[in-house]
Order: sequence, then C-alpha cells, then structure tokens
Amino acid sequence: MTVLILTCEEDVTADMVVARLYELGVPLVRLDPADLPGEVALSSEYDKGDFEGYLKAGERVVSLSSLRSVWVRRPGTPGARAPEPSAWLTAESEHALYGVLDCTRARWMNHPVAAARARRKPWQLRAAHHSGFPVPPTVITSFPSVARQFARTHQDVVVKSVSGGHPTDPPMVLPTTRISPDVDFSGVAAGPTLLQLHIPKRADVRLTCVGEQLFAARRKADPDEVDSRFGEGGLWEPVEVPDRVRAAVNAYMSYAELSYGAFDFAEDADRTWWFLECNQGGQFGFVQLDTDQPLAQAVAAWLAAEPSAR
Repeated sequence: MTVLILTCEEDVTADMVVARLYELGVPLVRLDPADLPGEVALSSEYDKGDFEGYLKAGERVVSLSSLRSVWVRRPGTPGARAPEPSAWLTAESEHALYGVLDCTRARWMNHPVAAARARRKPWQLRAAHHSGFPVPPTVITSFPSVARQFARTHQDVVVKSVSGGHPTDPPMVLPTTRISPDVDFSGVAAGPTLLQLHIPKRADVRLTCVGEQLFAARRKADPDEVDSRFGEGGLWEPVEVPDRVRAAVNAYMSYAELSYGAFDFAEDADRTWWFLECNQGGQFGFVQLDTDQPLAQAVAAWLAAEPSAR
C-alpha cells in the first residue's frame, strides 16, 4: 500500500521523511495540490456505495483504494498553478481532491477538518486549558477600552498575532512584542488584537507529538527575550516530559483529533511549562538536527502503518 504526501516542492522536512520511507521500502507518491489540474490529475467513479479511482502525479499513478495514509504537510492551494486559475477552479479542485480522499481507508496526518479547527488560537487556548495545561491570561479584542483594562490589570503583557504567522511569511508575520500598559491602545479598533500575560521564561520547550510518541526539546532563553523565533538562540537539547504534561498532551491530541502536533511552551523559574500554542503542521527538522531525536523516523513509521479495516 502507498503513502500519499501532500506538500510543496521545496520542503526539507518532507524530504527527511521521504528518505526514511524509502529505507523502509514503503511506496509513496508526493504531489502538490496546486498542480491540480495539470501535472496532477484525478479520476474517481461512484459505484455500489463507494468511490474507486486513481491519482496521477507526473508519471506516477496510484489507486485510491491502495492508500494507507495521507500526510497533509504543506500543500499548495488546489488549482493555483493552472493556466487560468480562479476561485471557482480552486473550489472545484479542492472539493474533488479532498472529497475522494475522504472516501478512502487511509489514515490522516492530519485530517483537513481537524487541522483547520486546530489552527485557531482561541480554540487552542480553550482546548489547552481543559486538557490540563497552564495557559496565560489572554484577551482578543477590537475594543481599545478592553485592551487598556487588560494591560492595567496584568501590567506585563505581550501583543501577538491571532493567526500565528511564521517569520518565513513576511506579509503575515507579527513578532510577539512586549508592551507597556501606558501605550496608546486606540489602534486596537483597526482589527482584532491578542494580548497575553508575559511569562518570564528561562527556557523554550518544543514538544513534538507523533501518534503516541512524545519528543521534547529544551533551549535556554533570556528572561527578557519575548519571541524566540527572531532570537539568536542556542542548541536544543532533549528533555524528559513531565507526567502531568504527558497526560495533558494526550488529552489535547485526543480532543483535537490530531495525530501530529508541535507544542510550544515557555518554562518559567518554577519549571512550569506554560502552553503557548500547538502547531498542527509545525516543523521538526531543526529539532532533530540539534538533538538527534528520531522525529522523521517516527513520522515515517506512523505513515507506514497499515490502516485499520473499515
């Protein structure tokens, strides 16, 4: 049976997993939905209660019934590279591709519906609290008076992006920034703004969950450093996962219906791991390079497992 990887052409993290799958002798097809229609083509026919068909990517053809897993890594927008792209073509291609894949027995990492919900910061924070994580007080508001009162109450606060743009996406990124309670909050009215209690940290922790396996890494941090994505940083080192955190991660993953998640924590002076976010499609290559933790092997092994009978 075949593993299907949906990602863009330049994806080093996916390359690491592909290499492991080849070592395991597991057939795979890698494609970017942005190439449908065009380099990627599909055909699926409904007959007697099910869809049967195949996907074609370049010279590779795979039967839908032979898929064992689907890794939704960093796929492009369906129809984006068509000769005449349009919103209509994107909608048609997206519904066709993910619709027929949803009719297979394949396991998902992660299912697009669960992934879309898990990307939303308000949902993450609520799910984290109910899973047992300590979560910093947070407000999302477009009322300047509410933002002003939150800052006065907590004194030491940061402002960050609600959507969580990554530094590699300049038009979207907003660095997490520490602000004074005396700043002018009138600009909050221009758009929803996320304010959160600042956690003075002694370390950043990245915990990667792959199925039932947990891999945690720790990196020392300057207590005055706010957004580690833009700092110099040191090397990541493996760290044991506390029992309480392990239980909370398992509860979160089950509630979110995810098979992969990259958790970010701020460790304070009391060694408490404060939940900041869980990126359902987060990178892991940089952690593996520093720690030698077998993250790519774990992802490959999960994808290579046989799907359960329907």
